[in-house]
Amino acid sequence: MFPLRDENPTEIFPLFTLVLIAANLAVWFMIQGAGLSPEALQQSVCAYGAIPAEITGRTDPLPESLRRFGELCAPGGLTWEAALTSMFLHGGWLHLIGNMWFLWIFGNNVEDSMGRLRFLLFYLLTGLAAVGAHVVSSPGSVIPTVGASGAISGIMGAYLVLYPRVRVYTLFIIIIFIRVIPLPAWVMLAYWFVLQLLMGAGTPTDGGGVAFWAHVGGFVAGAVLVKLFENRQLVRAKRAHVKLDRREIAHGGWW
Repeated sequence: MFPLRDENPTEIFPLFTLVLIAANLAVWFMIQGAGLSPEALQQSVCAYGAIPAEITGRTDPLPESLRRFGELCAPGGLTWEAALTSMFLHGGWLHLIGNMWFLWIFGNNVEDSMGRLRFLLFYLLTGLAAVGAHVVSSPGSVIPTVGASGAISGIMGAYLVLYPRVRVYTLFIIIIFIRVIPLPAWVMLAYWFVLQLLMGAGTPTDGGGVAFWAHVGGFVAGAVLVKLFENRQLVRAKRAHVKLDRREIAHGGWW
């Protein structure tokens, strides 16, 4: 399931959503070398990625399967500061593009519901919560974690609370079956969240790959914190706008 667009018009220009996308792209090109140099990519991930063992100060003996990671990233990098810097790094083009697409689909509406400065603070806090969840799940891991997906998970959690019934046009690809199906946001987002839980439960916490518990932590943080950050006037305006659009479509025979 891959979201293509939603039926949720914006009331204000999504300035900080675009600023965050631009910041991630700038880091990718200027610091990570756009992934063209494996050495530059590795250096950036080791220098600015969040390594749980450095944050917690644990020096557990490494299992044989992880020794190569300990050798790749020499100790002595950033500690808690990396929880912030890691949010703007990515491991590859697909990682970057996927994250930025989800940020645009859901972020513009969440920014629209909070106002710009609240949205920026919300994004950073949920991103930090996601890194914290990952560190708690793997306190002795020497594998760097990078990516905006924790903060974007927070945005998705907020979207679920704010607009559960808004339709999201979702791409389904099952072998030769390819369809775009409009789903209520709660169906698509609940499916995504349950998938992260299942994958997190089935993945060794000291292994590499996707930081599923960071996604879970960010999502939960977003769902919990959204009511503290929402601007109720903006949310009411958006919901009224969505209802008006639906009435217009129904009147035209398309609903």
